[in-house]
Parts: sequence; structure tokens; C-alpha cells
Amino acid sequence: MFADIAFLLYVGHLIADYPLQTDHQAGNKALPGMAGWRANLSHAVTHVAVCATLLVLGAAALGWSLPTLPALAALLWIGASHAFIDRRWPVTAWMRLARQESWAANGGAAHVDQTAHIAALVVAALCLSA
Repeated sequence: MFADIAFLLYVGHLIADYPLQTDHQAGNKALPGMAGWRANLSHAVTHVAVCATLLVLGAAALGWSLPTLPALAALLWIGASHAFIDRRWPVTAWMRLARQESWAANGGAAHVDQTAHIAALVVAALCLSA
């Protein structure tokens, strides 16, 4: 069940992060103040909605019985962790701490960002499949 849930959450992540993320969200989600938070949270809500939809479809198609409260907690975790990571400063801070400034300057931040998102999805999948 873990692999099925993790795969659905990963596909949900890809759908929400690429075809459903607007230019406005991508360009403004890390800005300071309310404008940045509005763009960031609307993007995070998209992640929650897509992942929730895929979990419901997966449960129906595969005969799962996901407990409601853990499923809601997992979706809250997905939204909150995604919003946190997408503020960009956590990735920048990590790359500075890990002495990856050169890699960050050459496109590495996008890879660290996606790795952090996938790690958060794995936590959600582990909690749902336990």
C-alpha cells in the first residue's frame, strides 16, 4: 500500500507543481509580505486538492479504507511542508549549510527543492500506510 500511496502523491505533486502552477504563483510565492503568501498558499492549496483527489480515486479503485483523520493530517502536512519549502529560503539556507553555493548558482536549488518535496511526500505516504 505504501508504494501505491507514494506514487499517487508523487503524481499529484508533479501535476500541481508543473501543469497547474500559474506563472503568478511561480514568480511570486517566495516574495515577502502578503502578496508572496497569497501566491504561495494558493499553490499549496492546489497540491492539497490534487493529492486529495488522487487519494480518493486510489481508495475507490484499489479498495483502500483510509482513515479520515490520518488522511486529513497527511494532506495538511503536504500543504504546509510544500508552502514552507516554496518560500525558497529553506532551500537556500540548506545549500549554504551544506556548502553547495556553487551548485545553487548553477541550477542546483531546483533539485534540492524537489528532493525536499518528495521527502515530505514520503513522510505522508508512510503515515497513511502504517
